[in-house]
Amino acid sequence: MASMRDIKRRKSSIQSTQQITKAMKLVSTVKLQKAKTHAEQTDPYFQHMYRTVTSILARSGNMDHPYLAANGSDKIAVVVITSNRGLAGGYNSNIIKMVQTSGLPKEKVLLYTIGNKGRETLERKGYQIALDASDVIESPSYKDAMEICDKVLKDYAEGKIGQIYLAYTHFKNTVVHVPTFMKLLPVEFSDAEIQAADKNLIMNYEPNEREALDMIIPKYVTSIFYGALAEAVASENGARMQAMDSATSNAEEMISDLSLKYNRARQGSITQELTEIIAGAEAIS
Repeated sequence: MASMRDIKRRKSSIQSTQQITKAMKLVSTVKLQKAKTHAEQTDPYFQHMYRTVTSILARSGNMDHPYLAANGSDKIAVVVITSNRGLAGGYNSNIIKMVQTSGLPKEKVLLYTIGNKGRETLERKGYQIALDASDVIESPSYKDAMEICDKVLKDYAEGKIGQIYLAYTHFKNTVVHVPTFMKLLPVEFSDAEIQAADKNLIMNYEPNEREALDMIIPKYVTSIFYGALAEAVASENGARMQAMDSATSNAEEMISDLSLKYNRARQGSITQELTEIIAGAEAIS
């Protein structure tokens, strides 16, 4: 059985850790409120842009455009959004696992990483990093999303990559965060989208389809990236708040258990001392 000194030292250590987890939970809660509002304001535009562009392209038929046609490259770009810091439960590991189990050949994948945790882990596992923009996740802006979009689309147009995927965490609510893996280019349509597209409605472009798509596709990809960044920040803070809340509760249980053990050890020590005193007194008499 551990001594009273060991139990007291252990209890003091856990109490110090609990103070840290409480502070981290408070900070994450404050950050979550701001990030949640931002994500909720961004989501309608993010979703509407995705539906609108896919609807336009579904009604346009086959078009010869660098952003839509296969360019012959077998390289696959995956934009991975994680956090720069840990202590967020399974937030980062879920994204990393999703990339690993996506079915994409590792040797053909080029990662465009946003967040140190994803970059460090996936790089150790043998993935090639084409771009690291980890500083963006601290305070993402539309300009940041546009710069990443320009880099990815430039590589796509030059034939360095043939497909573009996005791995991020969708913010559903404070406690539910869904790892999401979606294909951006070339655009693919679900059966429902194809059936919903009225083939009798011909999509006309002015001045021409190439110039129109040169403007539409970058805005489409930028909007997807920006929406994903906003949701990822909210999800990260929500996950960290839950993790710190669980850690604080676990620390409280451990402190309670150690207090009980300490009292038992103290009572045992007092009982032993009394027994020794009584035995000594009887020996003298």
